[in-house]
Amino acid sequence: MAHGRSTDPRSSPSWRSPAFAPARMHGMGIHEVAARGFDSAAALYEAARPGYPRLVIDRLIEGLSLTPDSLLVDVAAGTGKLTRLLAERDTNPIALEPVLGMRSELRRTAPEIPIVAAMAEALPFRTASIDAVTVAQAFHWFDNPTSHHQLARVIRPGGKLALLWNARDRQVAWVDAIWSIMDRIERHAPWRNHESARSANGRTIPGFSAFERSEFVHDHEVTREQVIQRIASVSHVAILPEKQHSAVLEEVASILDTNPDTRGKPTLAITYRVDCFMAERL
Repeated sequence: MAHGRSTDPRSSPSWRSPAFAPARMHGMGIHEVAARGFDSAAALYEAARPGYPRLVIDRLIEGLSLTPDSLLVDVAAGTGKLTRLLAERDTNPIALEPVLGMRSELRRTAPEIPIVAAMAEALPFRTASIDAVTVAQAFHWFDNPTSHHQLARVIRPGGKLALLWNARDRQVAWVDAIWSIMDRIERHAPWRNHESARSANGRTIPGFSAFERSEFVHDHEVTREQVIQRIASVSHVAILPEKQHSAVLEEVASILDTNPDTRGKPTLAITYRVDCFMAERL
């Protein structure tokens, strides 16, 4: 896994050189589970994780005041689930992603998008140089005091920050049964602390306005195999020893093969709620 700026020329936002400023990380590192799990499971993540519905992208375009000239950075872009959708809408996002496996998947699917190998805790951009930052499905992994300071530093006054999460609708019995397995495995996962950000009414990040919340719902159609891949793409599952890893996926398969709502079905639908939070740099 690489830290800092990639040596691949296509990873350098040289066309945005006035904003780019290499950053020192001062011994910081990616959360170990994220570094190992997402690196090894990047292909599964791309194959099985949901994207975002058009209404969410519409909301981001409007709420972030995005134009083709906006300097937009998708922080912790992963395999580019959100980055690609933004790029398709006549914006020019830069993807920032510290995990090599994730960057490789993004480059495979969208080689035209500039990618920078860097972390939220050491954003490689000049002060007040960025118009908008998006963070999808990743803010809970950040070192909050440091990343908050970095976001406030690089986003210009009047610029915008958007945080997004896809959350499963666990009112469906078979979905709840499968994600109950995750409850057992992810007892100490940092994403379990992101409710504080999702329910925030006030200024949770110094230097920003109160978050404005929007909520959307969409269905992700998947096959039986993709449901299993979805669970395998979870970082805490990906790092399990082989015997435990196999046992978890077998447990998921057993639920799919015995539950009357999933048994023998060629496709399934997992309903997700998208929580979208936006704030303005003061």
